[in-house]
Amino acid sequence: MNFIYKIPGYFLLLLGGFCLSWGGLIVRSFDTSSPWQILFLRSFFFFIGVTIFLISIYKKNTIKAMQKAGLPGFFGGFVMSFSFIAFVFAMMNTTVANVVFIISTQTMFLATFGYFYLKEKISLIGFLSILLAMGGITIMVGDSIYSGNLFGNVIALVIPISFSILVMIVRKNSNLDLVPAIWYASVLSLSYSLLMVKSFDFTSHDIFMGFLLGVPQLTFGFVCITIGSRITRSLTIGLLMLTETIFAPLWVWLFINEIPPISVFLGGSVIILAIILKSLDSKPVKST
Repeated sequence: MNFIYKIPGYFLLLLGGFCLSWGGLIVRSFDTSSPWQILFLRSFFFFIGVTIFLISIYKKNTIKAMQKAGLPGFFGGFVMSFSFIAFVFAMMNTTVANVVFIISTQTMFLATFGYFYLKEKISLIGFLSILLAMGGITIMVGDSIYSGNLFGNVIALVIPISFSILVMIVRKNSNLDLVPAIWYASVLSLSYSLLMVKSFDFTSHDIFMGFLLGVPQLTFGFVCITIGSRITRSLTIGLLMLTETIFAPLWVWLFINEIPPISVFLGGSVIILAIILKSLDSKPVKST
């Protein structure tokens, strides 16, 4: 599986965003599981998936690779573990539109953190891309961002902030392979859920949903994102990750017949235009 390291960062990030876009649909497809039970199933299969990936890549050097990731790897995993908890609870406590909108603010967080922490300058095209993307997101969710539970909205804000911090860690330590960071995240989120879950009585349907969340959605998604982020500018990462925002409502439409309003298609088109505009900005990445 070493071939994944040879795939261009842009494509890996698009693929990662595509994988993450299934999360809302899958979480809403659970039968009887509580948020902590969903987190347990998600984290358990995530742990299994990342462990298998690491062993397939590093084989007998897996432990050495974990040690080489060092403090940046552990801290990145620690930060992201809170994101995994926040995602489940946000989906259960506010509207999907709110969660999608709040996660999408990672574009601004990444651009801001990249500017101050990595000294990555924002070009005129980059700035216009941000404005265009946020305009598209606003069109997509419309008035629905004002509904929902305040607790869920605040919890959802943890997701873009923690993701942006992870990207800063990966970009700052681009000489290191920080895929082990997501293994730490899986272990920590699994530990949290084990402390809080009150019952391990799951339906076979919910176990399968947990597998879909943990392996194709999280494992493959975050492996692609972590590797792709090493050599990609922070702002570009944020814009490419908006593929999650574009596809998330489409899966709900296709699989549970929840027809999205025309604003979703209009806003999605504007976001795609923002990504195309940013692709015209071909300044090279400066290693830090």
